[in-house]
Amino acid sequence: MEYVIGILLLISFFGLAWYCIKGHNLMIGFLMISVLWTVLSLGGSPFTSAEFLAGNPVLQFGKNKSVVETINNIFQLGPEGWGTTLVNVCWGAWFGRVLMETGIASTLIRKTVELGGDKPFVTVALINVVTALIFTAMTGAGPVIAIGVIVLPILMSLGIPKPIALFSFMGSVAAGIFLNPVNFAQYRAFFIKPGEMPEFNLGWYASHWGYGAFIIMLVVTTILTAFYLKRSKSVHAWAAQTTGVQEQKDAPLYTLILPIVPVVLKIWLDFSVIGGFVIAGFLALLLCGKLKGSFKESCQLVNKLYYDGVVDTAPLIGFLLTLPMFNQAATYASPYFRVILGRFMPKSELVICIVFALLLCMGLFRGPMTLVGCGAATLGVLSNVGSFSIPFLYAVFAIPTITVNIGSCITQSWVAWGLAYTKVGSKDFLKLSIPNAYVTGILQYILTFVLLGGLGAAWFMK
Repeated sequence: MEYVIGILLLISFFGLAWYCIKGHNLMIGFLMISVLWTVLSLGGSPFTSAEFLAGNPVLQFGKNKSVVETINNIFQLGPEGWGTTLVNVCWGAWFGRVLMETGIASTLIRKTVELGGDKPFVTVALINVVTALIFTAMTGAGPVIAIGVIVLPILMSLGIPKPIALFSFMGSVAAGIFLNPVNFAQYRAFFIKPGEMPEFNLGWYASHWGYGAFIIMLVVTTILTAFYLKRSKSVHAWAAQTTGVQEQKDAPLYTLILPIVPVVLKIWLDFSVIGGFVIAGFLALLLCGKLKGSFKESCQLVNKLYYDGVVDTAPLIGFLLTLPMFNQAATYASPYFRVILGRFMPKSELVICIVFALLLCMGLFRGPMTLVGCGAATLGVLSNVGSFSIPFLYAVFAIPTITVNIGSCITQSWVAWGLAYTKVGSKDFLKLSIPNAYVTGILQYILTFVLLGGLGAAWFMK
């Protein structure tokens, strides 16, 4: 029975991928797949073999853990745990509205266009580098939104089509994540218990593999952006959409620093993201003369901007409330994936790199290659079928987790925000991001085998 359930789960996974590629509603899709995986995983466990249940305590129910408690964990505790992400999204959306209302965003756009001159690709390349460097220190939906509300309008103001602008920005964000200490610690926990292997730290990882992965992602994203631009039709600048409306006055030059205040406060003082939004947002309103009216009028303006921002992100909020349900349901589906995929796992490092490179698409939609989806089950199988070094396994799974899921997948929270913010269809984004995921991923797997496989693994074990 566990094989039957595993096959049904795998079929439903590909069904979800098809559903998302077709551009259907993500909130409804993930709600349906969460319910289906919960029913299959929990409802089928009483009919599985005793040996299977004995090896998977997560599916054993009795006095200490009931089915109802498990269902509550999936559909109640899961969404509740995303409260921080949701409030970051809301305040980030408000901050974006403030930047537009005060004219700071449009002023930044005009100044950047002047700086780029008649060479928009030079501007794009520089923005990609800066974005990647920023996200070596920052992570999460809030910071991505804080930077995205600046970068995306700038890219679109250069005449870059919205799908290409979004692809370029998200690829640059993912590049920075390869050297991000928060993400490194989070993913490292999948491989090593606290206190074990202190030598495998961020410094060792970065110098032996991380810098290379970072450079590959950044360079390939930038080159593909140039390739897509060459093939695309020219579009009107984003700022030109205000035709027929009185041109907004430039914001004071000293206020142009405000968009990066939340980022600087977070990097240098570890200040809260929301606190940074509030400080920079109200400073922008004050310095740009938007709070000159009565107290009541000022309150109404702030309230309107918050309302408009939340409306902008309403589809994303709905999606973010169903995504953790899916993540929790995937925990109970993992043992079945292990049964189906376990016997097919290769034991050679070279074969592993080749197979994972070919199956990079399975890092999409929280699939069995990404650690933030069903990848924990795949890792559990792979770590038990061969004697692979921890750095090698880390790199093998970091590629689909970061390159594919974080930088290329529409289930990533900030990618979903970007789709809603730019009004880009998920299908249009995937047409650009999937080729990038494969080109980047293949090069990174070559790097992984050269540096961490074979002689590289032996070098680490000395």
